[in-house]
Amino acid sequence: MDYFAAMKSFTRAVELGSFSKAAEECGMKVSTVSRYIGALEADLGATLFNRTTRRLHLTEAGRTFYDRAAQILADLEDARNATSSLNAQPRGLLRINIPGAFGRLHIMPHMKDFLAQFPEIRLDATLTDATVDVIATGTDVAIRIGTLAESSLIARRLAPHTRLLVASPGYLAAYPVLEEPEDLRRHECLAFALQPTNSWYYRPRQGGAEMAEMSVSGHLRANDSDTLHQAALNGLGIALLPTWLVGPDLRAGKLRAVLTGWDWFIAPGPERAIWAVYPPKKVVPPKTKVFINFIAERFGAPPYWEPA
Repeated sequence: MDYFAAMKSFTRAVELGSFSKAAEECGMKVSTVSRYIGALEADLGATLFNRTTRRLHLTEAGRTFYDRAAQILADLEDARNATSSLNAQPRGLLRINIPGAFGRLHIMPHMKDFLAQFPEIRLDATLTDATVDVIATGTDVAIRIGTLAESSLIARRLAPHTRLLVASPGYLAAYPVLEEPEDLRRHECLAFALQPTNSWYYRPRQGGAEMAEMSVSGHLRANDSDTLHQAALNGLGIALLPTWLVGPDLRAGKLRAVLTGWDWFIAPGPERAIWAVYPPKKVVPPKTKVFINFIAERFGAPPYWEPA
């Protein structure tokens, strides 16, 4: 038995919850993964999984072996990375996880240049708005937007996450002039259905005041920023949207920002930003490091999408 391959097959089967997914990732047949794990069970004299038709469940012995095996493999990877990073070119498969709309607008358009600059890197990009488990899915870098939850992941701030109140010129011409936040009560407000409440929050841009809450209402709410963006362009109301989404429309005059003397938020809380997060390792793999540096440089400071 190739003990290293068996351990790797076993740990990935645990983390992915499937022999077939582990086999696909490791580039082998499902029967090979099953044979490896059977050999491990014979060698250890213990059953590692309670198998059901739907998913795998670790036994107590399986959990004990996984904890030690995963650490051994992580230490080995750290040792390889520490040695190879001394003089090696960034190479290998880079798995990235990106929010859908942001990835389509501000990550994928730059990937042609990135891959041209680092031709020995292969890219596996997953675009999803779900927050994935970076370690369990084998993700090398994830882009997160907003406030970071506490975790063991390492985070690097790439750009601010700024929101503006925006509406089409046609809408603004048909409704009362907006001079103060209270004026929003007389307007159609396009609410984000996934935000905690039907409120927007604001404070004077010059600072020195606590955040205030404004209850908003309108005839349309949606759980997708792209949908609210399109609704604002179509003149359905005022939307509170990130600058990375509406920057080009503001510059083109398709949308206008309103009540710009205040900073606006969809929820109170700590700093919101655009982050790169990656697993904690003693040595950051070169492929991870160059990707994060490349993206940070492309975004710029301030980021290129911010309106003047």
